[in-house]
Amino acid sequence: MEIIDLGLIDHHEAEEIQLQRLNAILEGKGSEALYLLEHPPVITLGRQGGLENLILSEDQLEKQGIKVVKTRRGGNITCHYPGQLVVYPVMHIEKRRGGIKKFFSDMEETAIRTAKTFGVEAGRSEGRPGVWTEKGKLCSIGIGVRKWVTYHGLSFNISRDMSLFNAINLCGLKGAHPTSLSLEAGRDIDILEVKNVFKQEFRRIFENTTVAQG
Repeated sequence: MEIIDLGLIDHHEAEEIQLQRLNAILEGKGSEALYLLEHPPVITLGRQGGLENLILSEDQLEKQGIKVVKTRRGGNITCHYPGQLVVYPVMHIEKRRGGIKKFFSDMEETAIRTAKTFGVEAGRSEGRPGVWTEKGKLCSIGIGVRKWVTYHGLSFNISRDMSLFNAINLCGLKGAHPTSLSLEAGRDIDILEVKNVFKQEFRRIFENTTVAQG
């Protein structure tokens, strides 16, 4: 698997890169990839919708230079911004035991272990996908799958500035509030440091994922 840091990149451009890789894998011409990146401010809608969970109108957001885009991932509404780590794994999971459910769980586990490295206790919340602490939602997950190849992925709040979340009802969940790794740790954490830890944990978890025979 290639691990590629795309830096700060437009959402549409990153999606096109994922789709090109996905198609190459389906055609047997490309290897799996893990993309690490940040997005300029953008609000994304999943296949379950999300416009009804906008607090600010699209016109108000446009005046602030914030796009609202529809995506092919699962889930509802969320937002991305500099200071948030976005991770897009483009992987073939057909022969991995547990399929999509295990893949989703392993992505959550990677974020949980990454947070623990920085002294932050996080975990799952029954009936609410993603990774949570006592203060709120630390990490959102929404994936797309085409012919058993995954794309899209997770967004992990790192910096203290989460003001863009004020424009939405987070993931369409009543009473849900965002939190971040820096806020939870009580210190500013560099996103590059988080990327390095996340890559290590991702390798450890997914290399140990049993692949079915045949």
